[in-house]
Amino acid sequence: MDFEDTAEETAFREEARAWLEANAPTEDELAGMDGMARAKFWQKRKADAGWACIRWPEEYGGRGATAIEQVILGQEESKVDTPDTGVFGIGQGMAAPTLMAYANDEDLKRFIPRLASGEDIWCQLFSEPAGGSDLAALRTKAERDGDDWIINGQKIWTSGAHYSDWGILVVRTDPNVPKHKGLTYFFLDMKSPGIEIKPIKQISGDANFNEVYFTDVRVPDSQRLGEIGQGWQVSLTTLMNERASIGGGGSGARFKTVKQLAETVELNGRPAIEDAGVRAKLADWYVQEAGLKHTISRTLSALSRGATPGPENSIGKLVGAKKSQDMASFAIDLLQQQGIVRDREQDEAFEALFQDTYMSVPGFRIAGGTDEIMANIIAERVLGLPQEPRMDKGIPFTEVPTGSGA
Repeated sequence: MDFEDTAEETAFREEARAWLEANAPTEDELAGMDGMARAKFWQKRKADAGWACIRWPEEYGGRGATAIEQVILGQEESKVDTPDTGVFGIGQGMAAPTLMAYANDEDLKRFIPRLASGEDIWCQLFSEPAGGSDLAALRTKAERDGDDWIINGQKIWTSGAHYSDWGILVVRTDPNVPKHKGLTYFFLDMKSPGIEIKPIKQISGDANFNEVYFTDVRVPDSQRLGEIGQGWQVSLTTLMNERASIGGGGSGARFKTVKQLAETVELNGRPAIEDAGVRAKLADWYVQEAGLKHTISRTLSALSRGATPGPENSIGKLVGAKKSQDMASFAIDLLQQQGIVRDREQDEAFEALFQDTYMSVPGFRIAGGTDEIMANIIAERVLGLPQEPRMDKGIPFTEVPTGSGA
């Protein structure tokens, strides 16, 4: 691993830092805007100056930058107080790479620049109530009707569906072949007739996820990505980019903040940091966090050399989310009775960080593949271990046993 920037990377970092410091929006500029408006304002400013989605070709709103330059820009932007642009993550990080791989030139020119500028927001319509972690078990179906497809079914856990303009969608077009071979991939207008969106109230009080119902929704065949029956292969492009984008296990409690808490609160009449058990826990998490940091550094080193990174994102996702959840749980225990209260205003020091992390991080252990799915991927595709027995392998989807015995 090489932890130092090259001369070219140093120059780019300085250029990015200077632009960000000079152009980060002020509170006066953002006054009166809600979170979405702030995000769109900042994204449009970056796009207009060529600092949005910089790896994309110039004709699509990028600047043809390298992968490591994209990483450097993200590192520098994290140091500046700018609006949160996470609402664009699915469109830019998952939908756009899939479109670039499979869409025609006309659609690329139509959609990709608007993704870069933040004018359009996209969602990902994959998960289903009966499918669990198995995307290939989906039951939402599409039937051909001339130049259109008619879609019926339900998706769930769809982040941002309630404010999205477009969505990427995998459906079953042939139930008479093995489950992976009967899928087809589309993109569609989220304002299409027949789409009903119902937000899901989360334990944190937020409602970022949604149920999405499709009743005779018409989608033109021109909005199909890949061949009919090639949906699984197309979806892998999306999934690989999804896991890369959440490889660190999401945001939330970090070692630094838990250590700060241990230095602040008391345990048995002394600072908690002086307790041997607390120190042992902190040491474990320090080692895990250092390991993740260096694993990510291996990815960055590969990017810097122009190479393709290995399985680091799967490892980071599997370890990182659980670590954050465990640290948040421990921090809540240290806070004792105060830990059961989630009040950002009263908790001036940490702004309810630990409570928010404890309630939100379990979602990161599901999004982009559950812990069990990620462990299987690492075992089978990285370590070369034998595959798990799969009772549905090679048989038509209509013959796959269901939990009801049907």
